[in-house]
Amino acid sequence: MTVIAGLLLAAGAGRRMGMPKALVDDWLVRSIGVLADGGCDEVLVVLGAAADEARDRLPAGQQVVVAEDWDAGMGASLRAGLQALGTDVDAAVVHLVDLPDVGADVVRRVVISTRSTHRSTGPTTGQSWLARAAYDGVPGHPVLIGRDHWEGVVEAAVGDHGARGYLKTHDVHVVECGDLAGGRDVDSR
Repeated sequence: MTVIAGLLLAAGAGRRMGMPKALVDDWLVRSIGVLADGGCDEVLVVLGAAADEARDRLPAGQQVVVAEDWDAGMGASLRAGLQALGTDVDAAVVHLVDLPDVGADVVRRVVISTRSTHRSTGPTTGQSWLARAAYDGVPGHPVLIGRDHWEGVVEAAVGDHGARGYLKTHDVHVVECGDLAGGRDVDSR
């Protein structure tokens, strides 16, 4: 059975927002629910800016890792999260805290579509999977990354680019979700 972890990136300072996005309304707790309800077996939250305050908002027992170099950009958060996931995890669904219109239905569609595609064409363990949501043809989050890709993603994840460069050079299963959400990050209240 494939173990899929949700990886919620919530470490940034939110400079355009004027505060860390992990502290905006219920975004942090809501995003954890989106991943869990979308089919992730576990959820790991990556914190950074205002980590102690954000941690206080989390449900008891929530798995957390702090990206100590969070101010270097999203790449630092992605690296910290992937490196902190257990060896029993086959794939990670990477989601961003500042996508409040993206719901569990999007995560579920990405996971189910990826499972279905690979069931008929290749590896079913999830370790080789690579998929992402798209909104009216524009690639976005969440991104599903199989363990076989983690090393390459960690190497490529620098600055605010995250896995973008890696994804451009690999075959990614694109899952259209524009009928479910807009997929745009929110930078102002």
